[in-house]
Amino acid sequence: MLKSPIRVLVVEDFGQWRQFYCSTLQQQSRFRVIGEVSDGLEAVHRARQLQPDLILLDIGLPTLNGIEAARRIREASPASIIIFVSENRSAEIVREALSTGASGYVVKSDAAGDLLPAVNAVLAGSRFVSAGLADYGLDAPSNRQIVDHPDTDVVTFTQRQHIGITRHHEVGFYSDDRHFLGHISSFIVAALKAGNAAIVVATEPHRESLLVKLQAEGLDMGAAIAEGRYISLDAADTLATFMVNGLPDPVRFLKVAGDLIVGAAKAVNQDSARVTACGECAPLLWTQGKVEAAIRLEHLWDEVAITQNVEILCGYSLGIIGSGMDSHTFERICAEHSAVHSF
Repeated sequence: MLKSPIRVLVVEDFGQWRQFYCSTLQQQSRFRVIGEVSDGLEAVHRARQLQPDLILLDIGLPTLNGIEAARRIREASPASIIIFVSENRSAEIVREALSTGASGYVVKSDAAGDLLPAVNAVLAGSRFVSAGLADYGLDAPSNRQIVDHPDTDVVTFTQRQHIGITRHHEVGFYSDDRHFLGHISSFIVAALKAGNAAIVVATEPHRESLLVKLQAEGLDMGAAIAEGRYISLDAADTLATFMVNGLPDPVRFLKVAGDLIVGAAKAVNQDSARVTACGECAPLLWTQGKVEAAIRLEHLWDEVAITQNVEILCGYSLGIIGSGMDSHTFERICAEHSAVHSF
């Protein structure tokens, strides 16, 4: 165990996560955060400069991904202990991350309960991997071994770029409900007919109208619902599960989203099947005047699209633009998506 204070470098490109890690560690006097970095290449430079005792390291970083950054950090600051904190659950990625010499791997959506135990474990000389990966064939904590899981279909953003796959996080701006329901239903019909699972998080009127429209397309929605391939949730109720003080809490959000996606994926249980999701959570926040909350939520959905290979479609009413969405905010929302549609 290192002597206090234990000097920590936090490497994470999303501000809310950095704030969570720092506040969690600083609740204990033996930790001192000496640096916060949002870029992989900068992380290497700061590690060389600061020689921290402990580094919390994300994988999906700009400029240089976390795994490559860890390899360079091992040379730049060989005494630093590294814990990866990522929502990426791929057994292959976990294995590659740990092969860099890192001592731990924490799943972001489990970070509320796992971060401090992980830190304590690695500082005591043990290896830590989140129990959230246990379903992927991991052994007990005292003898952890990473094995492939046939249902895992998760790749990092860097890998996607390398093999020519881009994230699927689209946004649609609709002039009326007819266009909204038409586009959303087409999205879901294509998913279900391809053997994929679909998650819908929308307002109650839209959920009811959408179900009618899907049935009119000849889909057996009763069977899809019973099998868990079609999950429909109320947007307001879903928001209540992860909003804290008017903003989406990253830990709670990723826990809610992760559980939904894992459940939907198990319902199809095919190597080639995927999960699609569409809804109005961020748009609902916008209509309530919570602009920053809406944009932060879109950023979180973007992270899910990248790390869990989920196809996502968000729907906004064009009427919103006429009632206060300035061009700068419109551009910020569009920037969080891979494609923009207007109807």
